[in-house]
Formats: sequence, structure tokens, C-alpha cells
Amino acid sequence: MEDIKKRLGEVSAGGGDDNIDRLLGMLALTGKKYNIEKIRSAYEYSKELHEGQFRNSGDPYITHPIAVAEIIASLELDSDSICAALLHDTVEDCSSKTSLDSIRARFGEDVAVIVDGVTKIVDLNIENKEEAHIENIRKMLLAMSKDIRVIFIKLCDRLHNMRTLSAKKDGKRRTIALETMYVYAPLAHRLGMQKIKQELENISLQYLDPIGYREVEKEIEEKYGQSINFIENARAKVDSKLRENGLKFTLEGRIKSIYSLYNKMYSQNKSFDEIYDFYALRIIVETELECYTALGMIHELFNSVPGRFKDYISTPKPNMYRSLHTTVIGRGGIPFEVQIRTYEMHHVAEYGIAAHWKYKSGEKTKDEELSKRLEWVAKLVETESDNADPDEFMHALKTDVFNDETFVFTPKGDVIALPLGSTVIDFAYAIHSQVGNRMVGAKINGMIVPIDRIPTNGEIIEILTSSSSKGPSRDWLKIVKTGEARNKIRQWFKKEGRAENIVVGKNEVEKEIRRACGPFTEAQLRDIVTNVAKKIGIQEPDDFYNTIGYGGLAVSKIAARLHDEYERIVEPEIKEIPATPEQVKTTKPKNIKHNGGIVVDGESDCHVKFAKCCNPLPGDAVIGFVTRGFGVSIHKADCPNVISGRQIPENRDRWVEAHWETQSPSATGESVYESLIQLKAENNLTLLADITAVLADMKVALMQINTNQRTEHTITVNLTVACKNVSHFNSIVSRLRSIKGVDSVMRGFV
Repeated sequence: MEDIKKRLGEVSAGGGDDNIDRLLGMLALTGKKYNIEKIRSAYEYSKELHEGQFRNSGDPYITHPIAVAEIIASLELDSDSICAALLHDTVEDCSSKTSLDSIRARFGEDVAVIVDGVTKIVDLNIENKEEAHIENIRKMLLAMSKDIRVIFIKLCDRLHNMRTLSAKKDGKRRTIALETMYVYAPLAHRLGMQKIKQELENISLQYLDPIGYREVEKEIEEKYGQSINFIENARAKVDSKLRENGLKFTLEGRIKSIYSLYNKMYSQNKSFDEIYDFYALRIIVETELECYTALGMIHELFNSVPGRFKDYISTPKPNMYRSLHTTVIGRGGIPFEVQIRTYEMHHVAEYGIAAHWKYKSGEKTKDEELSKRLEWVAKLVETESDNADPDEFMHALKTDVFNDETFVFTPKGDVIALPLGSTVIDFAYAIHSQVGNRMVGAKINGMIVPIDRIPTNGEIIEILTSSSSKGPSRDWLKIVKTGEARNKIRQWFKKEGRAENIVVGKNEVEKEIRRACGPFTEAQLRDIVTNVAKKIGIQEPDDFYNTIGYGGLAVSKIAARLHDEYERIVEPEIKEIPATPEQVKTTKPKNIKHNGGIVVDGESDCHVKFAKCCNPLPGDAVIGFVTRGFGVSIHKADCPNVISGRQIPENRDRWVEAHWETQSPSATGESVYESLIQLKAENNLTLLADITAVLADMKVALMQINTNQRTEHTITVNLTVACKNVSHFNSIVSRLRSIKGVDSVMRGFV
């Protein structure tokens, strides 16, 4: 104690700035050796650079890096981490005053690497903000694979920003909260940093669903109020039993966090009474053996709930979490959870991989244990390096990093952690790429199973292989869950199946053009593909087809460019082809102009209506059909009903030429037209909110919205929107495609 007082005295004597004195005081209380001179220098430099800058709250900007450094200090990280926390915004926000080279010269290579890792790429030449956002996440994770302290700084930076989020405008709050919920909280969970994860989730929920947050909060208050003495009585009973048996321990009581309860109630559709771990006791003892001893005592005191015991000590989670969990029945039939762990396990449970520094003398180390725990980062970076598609990268991130795990065993007893929902194919590729490539079948617990079988916790999986196997099937790409497996399958096809890839890729491109645009010749297709390929950096059409064929590029990602080239190359040639007598009337009375900006040739005194089957827009090639008693129905020229209708002899004379008026009302924004859009996406809670937010931002009227073909993981959304012309429609589609989780957006309903 005297040593700590002495350290605090030395800190206070060093200067008169409350900010740095408070931080250095925290460091002194840890009892660890820090480079105080270097940390003080980093603070002074940061304060100088941020001079005159203020946060949205009106506070001097320096209060933010100080707050981040204090959170880092609470994790007991090293001196370079503290310095990087103090300097983390200097390069991004003060680029005219400093640079990475200056940081490197003053504070060393490690501090510069960390600062660079958390600095956003501010000069991205990317029009799509979503892609720019993904590029920054990629950069951060790449830096994280080189130095894990990058993500510690970023998480602490995000935590303080969330604590002060009320100073932002409403729209910005939601954007930041969504990013926090879907990127940073899962990363904290994957790193085992539960304390930070829970706070990020709870704050995010307050801004994403304030009503739901308050409802759960009210439920907690009511339930806790009804049994306010329950947890204290259970605690006293356990305390007495442990003391009676001579154990040294710490005993804590807790109730489940608001977000955890919200997630179970709303996402898993559970009632409050179905949540068995609302109450919990945590027993912290000195040794692993005492954990099991304490477990026996708990089961002596209370009846256990069958199937609710988990041993994370013998089988730790990938994020290093170790503990015993058991659910028992207390007084009045109220269930509660008991967690039992050692002090070291507890520190790791709270701070995850950051706890590594507490037990490694505060200096950076690269031992085998830490490297093994971070293998998932290396795999993610490997997937990223082989794939330039931002959506594919985010899919790998969500699947491989942000999902819960299933723990299964090899026949030799080794534990393999797979993302929840993974198949036996994913298991095969998790063992080795050659095992996956030669796989011909699988056994679970000794029984042959289909290759799309999803294993559950504790099952033993054996992969059956054959040296004569011809390799993976393309259908596997639709079955596998993990980005790692998908990437290895694609690599096989990229290397082994070029000829087949070209055929598959060409068929997909032709199918997309015919579906969305219309007919074309082989020469026109070659021109379209050549132009699109060069725009994305591929010189030869066959290389373009090959990339699509092995799955390196999704047709949906270049669909808009294919459509643009079709309009530029094919449509002018179509318009030059003269109409035949069978297609349109040869008699041409005067042009009749009607509302909607359509000019009809061949009919007078008629009413114009737009066909619901294709919903033509200004910019589409159109044709008219003279209905019986309902005027002229205007269709897109490539509408399937037009193509089939022209084959009926008795209707040939009823097709008339039509075109958009050159100076139509739509040109001045006076008219809008209904257009149908079908969107396929991952089924998540925020999808509809994101769709309506995008349309509202573009000032597009949403006339109708409904969903169908809903599964646990996917959903189809049908929209009817008001737009001005084809160009406006294409911009709407482009924005909708940028929404997280959206797989495809097409015109019309299928």
C-alpha cells in the first residue's frame, strides 16, 4: 500500500494537468511498470495537435483520447497501447500538423503501427459509402492480424463514442449504433471481452429500439421487485456451504443484461418466464480443482435442471472463455444459473485476449498460445486477400466471426469449433483443404449422414475421402456456411476447372442479359462482355467468364454494367430495324398525345393505360396494344406478354407503335410512374427499416411493400415505388443493392 501511495505521489508531482494526472494515477494503482515519461510526452503531443478542436458535446477534443487511454489502462495493457490511445486520432484529424512518420520518429514503430491501424482511409476513391465503410473494416482487421492491440484501441475508442452518442444528431446515432451492434460488439465477443461487448450492446439498443429497451427494463424491474430477496437468500445459502467446506472464494450475484434479455425475448420469441438465467450467482475460487468441488456442493444444495450443465473448462470457447455453468432450481421453483471459475478465468472472461497482457508482464509477446487464439483473424485475412468482393468479405465476417459456435469432435477427440449452422463439408475444410477436396461422404457418431447435415454440439464427425474423387461439387458453394470452406472450394475450381468455369460463367451472363434486357447476337454479347470486363480490370472475356464461373465474381454485382452496355450497344440497333406489317399498323393517323407523356400512332380518341405486367418507365422502348373498350395498353417492347402476344394471328393488327413524348412531363419531374422491385436478402431485424431509410433519403415514395418466401435466413421483399424514368429507377436499385445483407435486386416480381 505504501508503494502505491508513493507512486501516486510521484505522478501528482509531475505536473498540474488533471487529465494526465488522473490517467497516470490509474496506471500507478495497477502496480505494473509503465514508461511514464513516454506516456506524458504522447499526451502533450496529442493535446498540442488537437488544440482548438471540440467534440459535438462542446468538450475539448483531448477529453476523448484521454478517456480512451483510461479504458485501455483499465485493461492493464502496455505503455505503447496507452500512447497509441492518446494519439489514435491525430493522423486522421490533424494531418496538416503531423504524419505517421512523425509518430514513428517520436514514439517508435509499434505505436505508429497501432495508430495507422485505427486510422480510417480518408482518401478512398469509392462512390459507394457502404463499400468505403467495408474497406475501412478490412484495413482495421488486416492491421489487427499484425498487432492485436489495434482492435483493443478501436473497441475502447468506440466504447467512449457510444457513451457520448447523445451529442450526435438522430440519424447519425442510428448509423453508429447499427455499426456498433453488427461489427464492434461481435468483435468484442469473439475476443472474449464480455464487459465491453455488453456495454456496447446495451447502449446500441437504446438508440436502435428505445421502446423495446424500455419494455425489457420495465420487465426486469417488475420481476426483480417481485423476488427482491431471492438472489440474496440463495447467495447466503451458497456462502454458508462453501465456508463450511473451507473454500476461499468470492461470491457475486447478477441479473442478465438488458440486451441479452431483449435478444432472447424478441429474436428467439421467448417469454420472460422461459429465461432460466435471468438470475445468476458467480463463484470465483483459486484453483481449477476447486471449481469442480464447488460444483458438487451446488448440486447438493439445489436440484439441477437436466441438460443445462456446460463445462467450458475442459472445452473452452474459441474466445478463451472458461467456466462451469449449471442451472438449478431455487426457492419457490425459481431457476437460476451458477457460474464457477478461477480468478484468472474470471479476468479472461471479463477482458478476453486483453487479459493476456496482465499475465505477461505488460510487454508485447508473440507466443504460440496467443497466435493459436487468433487463428480466426489470419483465416479471415486470407479470405479477404483472395476475394475483392466487399459483400463476400462481409459475409465471411458475419459467418466466421460474428456467429455463435458449435463444438464437435474428430475421431481422435480433438475439438473443432464451427460457426453455428455449419455443415459436415465446412468441418472437412476446417480440418484441411485436401480433406474437403477429396471428401465423398461423412459419418456422425458412426452413422452415414448426408453431406449437407448440420452437426450439433458434442457429435463426433468422421470424413470419408477417396483418392479417386474428382473434387468438390459446385453445388457445395450453396451448402457450405463458412467463408473458409467457400474460399477453398473456389480456389479448387479456379485452379482445376477453367474450361468448365468459362461455360458456366458465360451461361450466367447470357441468362442475366436475357432476363433483364432482351435478345442479342453473339457479336453484341462479345462487345458487352469485353467492355464490362475492362471496366473492372479484366482484359479477356474468357478470364471474365472464368472468374464468374468459379465464384470469384457474382453476376449480380456487375448486372447494372451489363444492362448499361446492352442499352448502349444493342438497343440502338433494335430501334433501327423497321417494323413489319404484322407487328404494327401501317395506317398512321395524326399523333395523339395523352397524359403520362406517351405518343400513340395509329389510334385516335383513345385512353392510354400502363400495363401492370411490366410497368414501363420513360426511357424504356414501348409498344401499344388496343384493348376492347379500355383504350391502349402500353407495354415494354420486351415484355413477355408482348413477345407471346405477337404470335397470335388474330391480335397482330391490334399492336400499335408508341413512344415517349420527347418533352414529357416526366422530364420536368411533373409525373411519376409505378415500378415493381423484388429484393432478396438475409432475414434480419433491420432490413425493412434500412429499405425505408434508403428510399426516404432519396425522397422516393414507397407505394406498397410486402414480404414472401421468408425462411430463418432469407427473405424476399416486393416493393412498389414511384420513379421518374429508367435512370431514376437504376439509381434506386443501386442504392438498395448497397444495403447490408441484400443479395439481389431486380425489376418486377418473379
